[in-house]
Amino acid sequence: MSNKILSNCVNRIKESPTLAITAKAGKLKSEGRDIIALAAGEPDFDTPDFIKEAAIKAIKAGLTKYTPVSGLPSLKKAVVKKFKRDNDLEYAMNEVIVGVGGKQCIFNLFLALLNPGDEVIVPAPYWVSYNDIIELTGASPLIIKCGIEQSFKMTSEQLEKSITTKTKLVVINSPSNPTGSVYSKKELLELSNILLKYPDIYIVTDDIYEHIKLDEQSFHNILMVQPKLKNRCIIINGVSKAYSMTGWRIGFAAGPKTIISAMGILQSQSTSNPTSISQAAAEAALLGDQSYIKPMLKAFIERHTFVVNAFNDIDGIDCIKAQGAFYSFPCAKKAIESLYKKGKIKNNDDIAFSEYLLDTKGVAVVPGSAFGAKGYFRISFATSMDNLKEALLRIKEAIEG
Repeated sequence: MSNKILSNCVNRIKESPTLAITAKAGKLKSEGRDIIALAAGEPDFDTPDFIKEAAIKAIKAGLTKYTPVSGLPSLKKAVVKKFKRDNDLEYAMNEVIVGVGGKQCIFNLFLALLNPGDEVIVPAPYWVSYNDIIELTGASPLIIKCGIEQSFKMTSEQLEKSITTKTKLVVINSPSNPTGSVYSKKELLELSNILLKYPDIYIVTDDIYEHIKLDEQSFHNILMVQPKLKNRCIIINGVSKAYSMTGWRIGFAAGPKTIISAMGILQSQSTSNPTSISQAAAEAALLGDQSYIKPMLKAFIERHTFVVNAFNDIDGIDCIKAQGAFYSFPCAKKAIESLYKKGKIKNNDDIAFSEYLLDTKGVAVVPGSAFGAKGYFRISFATSMDNLKEALLRIKEAIEG
């Protein structure tokens, strides 16, 4: 079908690169290829039994009908309690909304807040969907390059230099997908000091990896550091990552009631309410025993240490430690240049490099270009140590062999 038949709106966006690569890897695996998939951001742990039991109980109790669009009142109360317990932030019921995953909450937020001509400041590397959703609204992402030399984090100087009269929103994602970088309390305070000068700019803080911590640093978001930003700060979070509930599709947002209400109106015309059964499970997750997360973190920390050391043992690869999430984001610029000169890849870029790893060694990674960072690539270490050891061995052979 010709793109001319399709709307300008859909022609502004692309398919999610991570989902596309995961699908290609799955197809090759179904054809009998020995594939190690390191592309998807999904914990390899099962959803805890107490959460599953809550869902089964809900089904047996007949919780299979429509719920309020913004979520079950009991779940919204659990979300309010979570923000008080974990972040010492106070929210009313009409200041929170439950969506079909964190992605839908971000989608609804951007549609509720942005107009054509607005600019959104997005530090790169960034999560793959931010820019496409921004462009869907007719607004424009303004990308701030934050390389490995600055630990993939935006500085207050970069932020202030990027602000224009068109700036409507600033995106902060910490811990970060794809880099695992985490803003310290001091760094967030420096960013907030800049934003306090510009009262018409809103801030979205994407905290979906809040509980996936790889060191002893305490979690802070920008609102916890600077409460004066509450009337223009929206927090995005969910149960997907910390509770290994990606397929349950429950996210939530908290912010000014006018914006939250607008997000609810949008949701009422798209999905209506999130799945009733998943909401019951999410409530159990938020109110239940939080110690489930500890053994998962222990495994992630062990895998992270192995992956960073193994990458830095490969010629032409530079990998720094992450502080959160379950990703490594190595710089492969030297390795790519070497492979290109040897004629092993057709183009001198991370896309050709990623295709080379998949085609020759059966390792699926995501090229850094998908995250606004050419010359890098992302792997998820939310898979078994055996898979990681074999994958890193294959990557080393592909580059040095």
